Amino acid sequence: MKNIVVFGAGKSATCLIDYLLKETLLNNWQLTVCDSNLTLAQSKIGDAPNARAVAIMVQNDAERNQLIQQADLVISLLPPDLHFIVAKDCLALNKNLLTASYVDENIKTLAKEIDDKGLLFLCEMGLDPGIDHMSAMKIIESIKKRNGSITSFISHCGGLVAPESDNNPWHYKITWNPRNIVLAGKDGALYREENRTINVPYQKIFQDCVPVDIPGLHTLAWYPNRDSLSYIPLYKLDEIPTFIRTTLRYPAFCHGWNKLQWIGCTSTNDFEQIKHCKTFEDWFDVKVSPLVDDNQSWNNYLQTNITDPFRQEFHDQVVFLGVRSEEKLPAGFTCSADILQYCLENKLGMKSDDKDMIVMLHQIEYSVNGQRSAVNSSLIVKGEDSLRTAMAKTVGLPLGIAAKLILQGKIKLTGLHIPIVPEIYEPVLRELEQHGIKFNETDQSI
Repeated sequence: MKNIVVFGAGKSATCLIDYLLKETLLNNWQLTVCDSNLTLAQSKIGDAPNARAVAIMVQNDAERNQLIQQADLVISLLPPDLHFIVAKDCLALNKNLLTASYVDENIKTLAKEIDDKGLLFLCEMGLDPGIDHMSAMKIIESIKKRNGSITSFISHCGGLVAPESDNNPWHYKITWNPRNIVLAGKDGALYREENRTINVPYQKIFQDCVPVDIPGLHTLAWYPNRDSLSYIPLYKLDEIPTFIRTTLRYPAFCHGWNKLQWIGCTSTNDFEQIKHCKTFEDWFDVKVSPLVDDNQSWNNYLQTNITDPFRQEFHDQVVFLGVRSEEKLPAGFTCSADILQYCLENKLGMKSDDKDMIVMLHQIEYSVNGQRSAVNSSLIVKGEDSLRTAMAKTVGLPLGIAAKLILQGKIKLTGLHIPIVPEIYEPVLRELEQHGIKFNETDQSI
């Protein structure tokens, strides 16, 4: 009996586990779900006959090694910094590995050994990265088969709150790792625009978010996402003048987050500045005070920025987060990012009946025989509730489908890969459509 071992039972794991539970019954496989929280892991599998929940601290070498030894395929939904210890065990024990996370420098160092052993390590197999790669490559390859030349590639993706659940001034709710939300953009961004390399520092990531319209939705806005340049050779678009990967948010989020970042509320190294703060109000005043002349913090900040068109909007956002309250700060904070994360989790968490929404848009311009054209390919997916979210669905299902195809011998690749080859993206995209994850595509002359 083949055994799939999943490390991590958090927010993104629910729909993956649902999918695998069905496939284990159909194929007579075993599913092992591992998490530090046994109750959480058990809640995800229920009383499924071919599944078991295991409590594990993944840093425990002996326990982790034993579970991987029993696996035929391993899926890691752990925080990115923990993938490497799982990857090393998979390599040593000759097990295939799937993750939804970016290929980092540590994983890259294993590439030759993975290839030499004939294993498959498939990374970036979630939403973004994941579905974005697969859907983009399908379009790119279609254009190339017509001898087309691609001149501009802009790919947008965002995890948002669905309009019917949008009831706060941030127009946002948490559907994935809150720490990643707090630290979004920390590494800045690199992209290519009209043959110019654009390097955006963290301080300016949210400063000039660009509006984008998608049929059926209110206007959204995008900010550049990490290092777009590294994907140009992977997509085989070396000569392309414009190549940008972005993250989508509602404009109000960008306006407010730009101010929080500028004030220093996302700092991870300011303990000495804030260590004597007792309340949220103390903390926020300490962060704002260097920005005004007489140290009277918030009121003076508002007065100083009276011409700011988003001044009232930001005031409402700040009040909503509770950072102007006299409530005591959480114990054990080490930086402003800790405090802000606490606020987000308490104020922007999903309620039981809330729905989230995934939005993706590829904007691709190309020419064939001198005729210029543009493809717009959009995807909108809504969640069912706060547990089976659109984020969980779009991250989990590609992983589950790929796992099934590998165990059935329908994906035979070996080596270190992301899903940019037809053997992966063609069958996965076909099955995703059966689950309602289907792109709406238009192609017209320009």
